[in-house]
Amino acid sequence: MRKSTNKIKVGITMGDPSGIGPVITLKAIDKLKGLFDFVIIGDKGVLNRAPNFKLPTSNCKLVDLKNINYKSFSFGKVKPEYGKASIQYLDKAVELIKAGEIDCIVTCPISKEAINLAGFRYSGHTEYFSDRTSTKNFVMMLLNPEIKISLVTRHIALKKVPAFITEENICSTVMLTFNSLRRLFSVGKPRIAVCGLNPHASDNGLIGNEENQVIIPAIKRLAPEIKHIAGPLSADVAIAKTRQKEYDCAIAMYHDQALIPLKVLGDSLGVNITLGLPFIRTSPLHGVAFDLAKTAANSAKPDSLIEAIKLAARCAANLKKRV
Repeated sequence: MRKSTNKIKVGITMGDPSGIGPVITLKAIDKLKGLFDFVIIGDKGVLNRAPNFKLPTSNCKLVDLKNINYKSFSFGKVKPEYGKASIQYLDKAVELIKAGEIDCIVTCPISKEAINLAGFRYSGHTEYFSDRTSTKNFVMMLLNPEIKISLVTRHIALKKVPAFITEENICSTVMLTFNSLRRLFSVGKPRIAVCGLNPHASDNGLIGNEENQVIIPAIKRLAPEIKHIAGPLSADVAIAKTRQKEYDCAIAMYHDQALIPLKVLGDSLGVNITLGLPFIRTSPLHGVAFDLAKTAANSAKPDSLIEAIKLAARCAANLKKRV
């Protein structure tokens, strides 16, 4: 039986067994040993195959689901079996956090292709957790040490984005971001910069009409509750001013509006956090890297996962202070 400690209990799902999740999990825990208590949800046989790293013996528990066929296992492969295993790790993590056995969840990358081959129609972790917890209002926030950006839309085709840029979607994204900055990040009076959808935020309707017809009305609706809100600003301006700390978070209208600056500024320290869930969930800002897992897994860097772990623990601690 595990001894009771005051340390945050971090649950880590190892992601797709055939990706770099197993090795970066062990590397990250090795770097952070002593700071947190860890619960790895995965497969012992796969973790033992991670080059040059072994399971830690202290401050770490393994929940071994034993759901991989070792005889046919290899790194760097897309298989329905591995997609199914990835979802089973997530299911177990949700079970553990509901039971109070962990304080937060950090997810290593899964393969969208593999989980869909296994029959699970999720476009990513965010959609999985929202469905699993029946969460209707949720937001993907991406951040690194320089900037925070929340997304109004996520994994949808670019041609479909304008239809999802509604007053209601903008308002719910901004309000959830505003409240999360206060609750999870301890920002007393959050300042928000809202990006436009079109180049130059449409130049007052010369380049598209979404700003005048949708985004400006949404900002006016939010203004009574959020004192420091600006926009719609040209996306480059909004993101630059947020990086310069004039604002605490930018609101992006679509996926790449946020991802490109995040990765240019340093994806090795980037983190994804899902706002609005009944618990803290973060992940590194990279994918499964099958090519790396197959040929040079030992060179996989755990930096983004380390940042995701530290952020999850910090947010979980902030929540505990408010109870």
